[in-house]
Parts: sequence; C-alpha cells; structure tokens
Amino acid sequence: MNQKEIDNVILLEPFERYKYVIKKVADWEIFYTLVDEEGEYVISEIEDKTLFPLWSAEEFAQLCMISGWEETKVKKLDLDDLENEIIDFIANSNHLINVFPVYDKTGFVVTLDEFAKDLNEELKNYE
Repeated sequence: MNQKEIDNVILLEPFERYKYVIKKVADWEIFYTLVDEEGEYVISEIEDKTLFPLWSAEEFAQLCMISGWEETKVKKLDLDDLENEIIDFIANSNHLINVFPVYDKTGFVVTLDEFAKDLNEELKNYE
C-alpha cells in the first residue's frame, strides 16, 4: 500500500472508512487487530462500552500504536479466525466493533450482528 492511499483513506469520514473495510475484508479475506505483550486482544472503552478494533491493512493498525498502545503488536486474521475465534470473543464479552479507528480517534462502531450482516452482503458479490 502506498502512502498516498494511506493518507487518502485516513481522511475519510468514519462511515466511509467502514465501507472501505467491508470491501477490503471481503476482497482479501483478511483483517488486522492489535494484541498486547501477552497476545491478548487490545480493547478500548468509550461511554461504558468495550470496543474491539479492526482494520483492513497492517499499515492502518500501526497508526494506532500510540496513546498506551505503543507496546502492542499487529495481528493478522482471516475469515476462518473471524468465524472460529473472533465472533465468540466479541459475543461472549459483549464488545462492539470499532472499525478503522485512526490514531487515537474512534472509528465507526457497530455491533457484531451489523458487521456480520454487512460483510456477508459484500461477500455475496464474490461468489
């Protein structure tokens, strides 16, 4: 990914970044999140809600390794990981999904059901 694409995408409004992520995850069947030094998923909190961050590319995730997340690592996941691990992790902990935060600003926040519905709709275009 080139710097111009990174610069252009991070300037998009949160909902536009969300649509970008849905298309990219459906296309590449991979996504990225952050884990701490113990390999545990990084979670943020806003207004008493816990948020699981998710990005379409490693470069975007790296931009958020600030403000207390400096010691985190980017973790690459695929759709099998989403189905076999991430969905249960999010559902069991009642997390929301923070899609494409930028730096220390929240991205577009959705429920697991909303994210799954939108991703499944997009995946139908690839069948």
